[in-house]
Order: sequence, then structure tokens, then C-alpha cells
Amino acid sequence: MKKQLGALTRISAAMTMGLTLCGGALAQEVVKIGFSGPLSGGAALYGKNVQAGMEMAINEINAKGLDVGGKKYKLELVSLDDQYNPSQTGVNVQRLIQQHKTPAVLVPHSGGIFAVQAFNEKAPVLLLAYTSLPQVTARGNKLSVRIPPEFTGYIDPFIKATMTKFGKNVAIANADHDYAKAWTAAFKPAWEKAGGTVVAENPMSYNKATDFYSGVSRVMQGKPDVLFVGGASEPTALVVKQARELGFKGGFIIIDQAKMDEMAKVIGGYGPIEGSIGVLPLVEDERKEAKAFVERFRKIHSRDPSSEVSLNYSAVHATALAMKLAGTVSDPVAIRGKMDAAYKQLPAEFNPNSIDGVDEKGGSLADTYVGMVEGGKVKNLSLRSLSAAK
Repeated sequence: MKKQLGALTRISAAMTMGLTLCGGALAQEVVKIGFSGPLSGGAALYGKNVQAGMEMAINEINAKGLDVGGKKYKLELVSLDDQYNPSQTGVNVQRLIQQHKTPAVLVPHSGGIFAVQAFNEKAPVLLLAYTSLPQVTARGNKLSVRIPPEFTGYIDPFIKATMTKFGKNVAIANADHDYAKAWTAAFKPAWEKAGGTVVAENPMSYNKATDFYSGVSRVMQGKPDVLFVGGASEPTALVVKQARELGFKGGFIIIDQAKMDEMAKVIGGYGPIEGSIGVLPLVEDERKEAKAFVERFRKIHSRDPSSEVSLNYSAVHATALAMKLAGTVSDPVAIRGKMDAAYKQLPAEFNPNSIDGVDEKGGSLADTYVGMVEGGKVKNLSLRSLSAAK
């Protein structure tokens, strides 16, 4: 009888422990983070890079555990394809809010960001905007955070570096989407103010074409010293390749959407973009935190990460930390209010691009590093040092 009672006691204890563990597992609530970006079509590589960075951060956060206000949470990424179509972005984000109750959504293109800004304050939802377009934060939207620093900081240093080396005549052969148009609108007067001349202008549909010979031939008739190019990385590489094949010997200013390391894979190395200036490839970044991040990503994905990967990785880590600091996973206003503090407190291992914080309007702050191709290699340059150079 005693043996039976002992056995029953042990069974009861085991059941109690099982229920306790089960209860603990059930107590871990799920918080969904939304993503709407191009996962198919011409810009799919771009969208998948953003998604990969977000997923990597979420996996790390979940592995360590997210404790907010004394409760444990698990993050889950909900990704929807918008094919770079702003109207679809709006539909996707409405779905993410209504169906998945996402407190934050990330959108990686300006057209989609503007579509979401039409309703995100009323929704409400925190919009993590992956674009360097200044207008995103200039609008005064109180629930937007611009992940990269604004692109206008690139323009004068880029002009100074290329005009000095190659000459004063530039031709514009970039993409024709809204973001590229914004770059062009800021770049042209700055080039002319610096004493240069725009000798030709022919934006092209980078996301719809693979043959750019006719468009590039048209701008080459202006005999430019510098070509202003950029859109998604792969078509930008083809524009550069076809310009070289048509005999162009000058330099390239590459807008920040295109990544030189990804271009190099399409055109056979950095040689064809000799003299180019653009965003510093993460794999060429000499800073310690960047090198460590690259190695961690390679172990997971067996490929190189781009800056889309790392910047959006950090944005998700910062958002999770902002939730902890705000004591809520559901109040977008409170979470937004702690984003600056979150970036400032973010451990270096989660901040490979060294983002310093977020300003009052929601724009990120950093001494951004860029790359210039010299002798077939990428030289690391900080924008502040370029701006200060005479």
C-alpha cells in the first residue's frame, strides 16, 4: 500500500511539474512584428535582405528571452510581399494591424512608407521606415522612425570626391522610382552649385528592364566625366557594365540603395566600378563590430550580408529594447518614445553600423561610413572626414 501511495505521489508531483512548465510556456505571449516589402519581382533581393536582418534579430532576441514589464514575450515576424507597389503596401499594413495586431511594421521603400504614413498615427502603429529620404521625418509623423541617416548627407562629399578626381560634367542615368527621383532633385542643384554641369539626364526603369544600352548610349552623347546611377543593386550593376562596354572611363556616384559588393558579384569584381563612391559594403567595413556581425551572418546564411541586413537587424533589436524601456509591447507611442534611448543603450554587437540615436523627428544619427573604389579595392571613408576635407 505504501509503495502504491509513493508511486501515486511521484506521479502527482510529475503532473504538477508538467502543468507548471506548460503554464510557463503558455505565459510566453507572442508579439508580432510586421514587414511589407518586395519579396518577388526585380527588387526581391533587396526585400529579402531586409527580411533576413529582421529574422536574425528576432531569433537572437527569442533565444535570450524578451522580458517586458515582468512578462515574457516571443517575437514573431509576419512578412507580406508588396512587389515595391505602394498601394499594396498600404493594404498589407492594414492587414498586419487588423489581423496580426502588430505594434510595429517595417517598410523598406519610400512610396510604401508614404502610403502607410497616411494612417499609421491613427491606427496606431509604429512605422520603422527603411529609407534615407529626409521627407519621411520632415513630415512630422510622430510614429515614424527613419532607420538609416538621411541621404542628403552623402551629396556634397560625393560631389567633392568625384568632381575633383574626374571632372565637372555629370550625366544622370539612375532609376525612375520615387526614391531615385528624390536623390536627383537634391543632387542636381548641388552639383551645379559646386561649379559642375549636368550634360544629360535619362532616368530608366531599373525594376522592369535588363537591357540599358539605349538609355546609357543617350547620356553618353553628353560626354560626361561622371555618371550618377542607382536603384536596386543588380540593375545598377548592369547599367555600370553597359556604360563601361560603351567606352565610359569616368567615375560613378552610386545612390545608397545600390550596394557595391552586390554589384561586384554581377559584374565580376570591383574593377568595373573603379573610381565609384557609394555606401560602404558591410563586408568591407573595417570596424570591429561590423566584422563580427558579418561572420555571424555568414555562419547562418553562408553568404555575405549587406547594409540592408545590418541596419534592419539593429532596428529590430532597438525596437525590442524600446519595448523593455517603455514597459509595453502594445503601445506604439510609448515604444517610439524610447527609441532614442534604445539605440543609445544598444550593445555594440547589435549595432554594427554604430547608430548614435534618434532625433526628435525620428531620424537616426550616425557618422556614416562610405566606400570609394581605388585600385580595385574599397577604401573606408567617414562622411564627416570627407566633408571636412579641403
